[in-house]
Amino acid sequence: MEPKSIDKHKKADMYKAVWRWHFYAGILFAPFLVILAVTGSVYLFKPQIEASIYKSYYDVAPQGNPISASRQLDAVKELYTDAQIVQYRPGEKADRSSEVKIVTEQGTATVFIDPYTGNSLGLLQDKDRIMDKIEEFHGELTAGKLGDRIVELAACWALVLTVTGLYLWFPRKKRGLSGVLVPRISKGRKVFLRDLHAVPAFWVTAGMLFLILTGLPWSGFWGTNFQTLVTNSGTGYPPSIWVGSTPQSTLKTKDIAEVPWAAENLEVPSSKVQEYLPISINDVVEIASREGIYPGYTVYLPKTKESVYTLSVFPPKAQDEATIHIDQYSGAILADYRYDHYGFMGKVIAWGITLHKGTQFGWMNQAISLLICLGIILVAVSGFYLWLKRRPKQGIGAPSAPSIRKLKGFLIMMIVLGVVFPLVGLSILVVWLIDLLIIQRIPAVKRFLNA
Repeated sequence: MEPKSIDKHKKADMYKAVWRWHFYAGILFAPFLVILAVTGSVYLFKPQIEASIYKSYYDVAPQGNPISASRQLDAVKELYTDAQIVQYRPGEKADRSSEVKIVTEQGTATVFIDPYTGNSLGLLQDKDRIMDKIEEFHGELTAGKLGDRIVELAACWALVLTVTGLYLWFPRKKRGLSGVLVPRISKGRKVFLRDLHAVPAFWVTAGMLFLILTGLPWSGFWGTNFQTLVTNSGTGYPPSIWVGSTPQSTLKTKDIAEVPWAAENLEVPSSKVQEYLPISINDVVEIASREGIYPGYTVYLPKTKESVYTLSVFPPKAQDEATIHIDQYSGAILADYRYDHYGFMGKVIAWGITLHKGTQFGWMNQAISLLICLGIILVAVSGFYLWLKRRPKQGIGAPSAPSIRKLKGFLIMMIVLGVVFPLVGLSILVVWLIDLLIIQRIPAVKRFLNA
């Protein structure tokens, strides 16, 4: 066989292999990507949606100076005598209510307090918060740990979809921009449908990769291991944030409070138990004001004699993040951890998260992220429609499988993806074994699956 002919066959085998894995990834995980894109599109507008839904809880009329934080907490104690107060969040604006989180026999709930009168504006159970349900569905399909793993797997397989899709899209013949960067309208319905999938997929690729990579740090398996790696690599917590020596603590800040990603593994110090009374919530609010903490922070109250006050804030912009631990007796700041203290990766992840949530650059950030999500939906739906049109009357029409021994480059690429993303590696191995031991060995199954 001539060298050119051999090279041509190798390219054809490579194309078939890439197409086959692109097909598998699309059939199995595109539906989950649509779910992520739809729920993500909604969650992008959480501030506007909650401001509208909970207007009666949020909005207050400024009336001179607000009453103290301790009087606000006293008002909640009078209303809910059997409840335990665990958090306090002052409003970020003069016309915004304060929030007091309580724990009762019915679960956790938030009491909204008018900071000028001390009157309650209502109580909202955590389980009834609409956007929290959207976030839970977005992150774990409301299926707990299993759902988290499925979402992580879908996100990682989207990388396989992207890499294989780019290979299939890459123009092998010089034909201008048509069919590459813009759809071909005058080439007939079949060509247009193909371009309606391939061309938008190219344009949305960078945005989809960004959303996937910035979302993965939240995942339960890859994200947890990545966070540990970042912490242990020296891009974690510098000694300068501690007053005195670093505490020898097994308790992490994420165990007691919701804090920015970079601060989740921050060790929790202990308050030095004193004979005199602990400081009040008013003192903590004053400390927050003195230290220039971004408005809208949350104060987590101590639960034991050795516990600390913890302040955290999730601001729109990454550079305003802060996590502070305060001795509950002396009011001394035991740890002050902010964006400027983050290591390189901590800063990168912080920016990634605020961009992912659509808050870093306001409405422009929301608009761009929304377009990416809509693009993902278009690509997934058009790919499914394209498959329906091309699918044979019998079977599902998967591309035939060439021998894996002829595809060393493709095999290396899949191994690299599997090493970087272990769940993907495990699933690739499972799919490959099913393909090799079942699909390729049982004629009826092979006829049903293959084109």
